[in-house]
Amino acid sequence: MNSVQYAVPMPRETLTREQIVQAAVTLLDEAGIDGLSMRKLGQRLGSAATAMYWHVGSKENLVSLACDRVWSEVGAHDPAELGWREAARRHARDTYETLRGHTWVIAATGAYFVYGHGMARVQDASYAIYEAAGFTGWDLDWAVNAASTFAGGAALSDASLDPVKQRGDTAAMREALAEAGEIAASYPRLRARLEQQAGVDEAVFVEEKFDFGLEIILDGLEARLRAR
Repeated sequence: MNSVQYAVPMPRETLTREQIVQAAVTLLDEAGIDGLSMRKLGQRLGSAATAMYWHVGSKENLVSLACDRVWSEVGAHDPAELGWREAARRHARDTYETLRGHTWVIAATGAYFVYGHGMARVQDASYAIYEAAGFTGWDLDWAVNAASTFAGGAALSDASLDPVKQRGDTAAMREALAEAGEIAASYPRLRARLEQQAGVDEAVFVEEKFDFGLEIILDGLEARLRAR
């Protein structure tokens, strides 16, 4: 006779907020914001949904806590030690890689009021870098915004291809990709670029694309400083 196994409910006193937030990050990585619920999280932790509410208050607060956990993954880079440009380069790369691994953070920032010490630390570090470069006043704000917007946009753009690659082995997806290729090939400049890009290592392509864009931004910021 087959026996049915059930998760043993975990009393809310044995759970910690840290455990719940980490489990939420994992679930958000897998299913996105729409896939997060207190019920699903409780099932994953072997506890009741009410215990989730007891520890974190609401889904909105849980998403905010999860975002803050993700932002804490971005490293700190000292412009006094590295020079402002190398510190900016590393800071942008860390931000890009962190957000690409947790793209739901970008969506959450638009859907909820998401702010905590993790995000504040990253922002403060960014201000320190561009302040060390010589930016002040509004120019300092715009320099920080230019770099962070590029890193976040690149992460969202590159991560959007992941579901396509994951579904690429299905007949429907192969047909859709073939049709997209035929459409692009009917435009001469797109066709020429597709032909040159064929067979290129995708990881190298993505790496060089990000580096090119970032260096252009840093070149522009440096030129702005010289012009002043």
